[in-house]
Amino acid sequence: MSEWVGIGRRARRCYGFDEVALVPGRLTVNPTEVDTSWEIGGIKFSIPILASAMDGVVDVKFAIAMGKLGGIAVLNLEGVQTRYENPEEVLNKISTASPEEATQIIQHLYDEPIKEELIAKRIKEIKAAGVPAVVSSIPPKAIAYAKIAEEAGADIFVVQSTVTTVEHVSTEYKVMDLAKFCASTKMPVIVGNTVSYDATLELMDAGISGLLVGVGPGAACTSRGVLGIGMPQVTATVDCAAARDFHYKKTGKYIPIITDGGMNKGGEVCKAFAAGADATMIGSAFAKAEEAPGHGYHWGMATPHANLPRGTRIQVGTTGSLEQILYGPAGVDDGSQNLVGALQTSMGSLGANNVKEMQLVDIIIAPSIQTEGKVFQKAQRVGMGK
Repeated sequence: MSEWVGIGRRARRCYGFDEVALVPGRLTVNPTEVDTSWEIGGIKFSIPILASAMDGVVDVKFAIAMGKLGGIAVLNLEGVQTRYENPEEVLNKISTASPEEATQIIQHLYDEPIKEELIAKRIKEIKAAGVPAVVSSIPPKAIAYAKIAEEAGADIFVVQSTVTTVEHVSTEYKVMDLAKFCASTKMPVIVGNTVSYDATLELMDAGISGLLVGVGPGAACTSRGVLGIGMPQVTATVDCAAARDFHYKKTGKYIPIITDGGMNKGGEVCKAFAAGADATMIGSAFAKAEEAPGHGYHWGMATPHANLPRGTRIQVGTTGSLEQILYGPAGVDDGSQNLVGALQTSMGSLGANNVKEMQLVDIIIAPSIQTEGKVFQKAQRVGMGK
């Protein structure tokens, strides 16, 4: 559905998490008996949740903790973990900077060159703990870093940029051949980010193993304000899921999509799956964990950009352990803890036995869903009124 925005110009109406709701049907399921597992590249995980490749969220210790709890934490190969032998000192400088100084300090600290020996070292440290090592790089560095990562034993490689397409035009540098890269890399390759049906089909045809969906919804991301681009996550996920399903019918190969960003609470995670996601990638909720390296601060991957930062440092606080955030017991009332429990309970209430069935539940447009009957919560700034 589109509406006129001016003479000769129409725009499509799109929807975010706050504008929709999920409707229970005729069947309910015991939440403890639903199956939240998912699979990518032949690797099965018990929970469909990934921690974002952001320096305030994931370091080696966090990746190990997340892996032991059944999820995935993606380590940024172009962050402080691979620039500094002792990244803790750098992270302390970032977390103690004033709001006025934070971006400049981050830019300065990220001027330090990446050390390839640290890439291998960090991956081996994660693998030594007996959990999968999942790492991330931007496209220009992907070929070189994937080779190092593969030799070090990484299990999954993520190629990530603000907007990813198969066709990329540049006269300044050599453009990565995505199909060739996927074919030559033994690890499953996750690529992102995108929000459109056509781009999803082309990326899947190139041989990727997974796709990140979302442009600009992250809590620390400012791309939507700086660049004016993006699409609300419900519509973006629905569109990309439609492309995934068409690709599966055409080729017989199922490529999971991962809704990336915009989710801070359990309800938003549940809506992402209802829109068609196979998994979700979350940053700010995990930045609140006691194990997070940012000490209660969170910043976007594009914050260090020397000329045009598209992220900022935000204070999210430390609210509990990673286990609490994933599995509870929740010590807060706003839905930001026990994310897996929220997903299981939502699936049970909607009659979904597994993630595939969750993708088929009834979604309605409901702009009053966040405010209806919540006058006291809003007035007292508790629960959904925070």
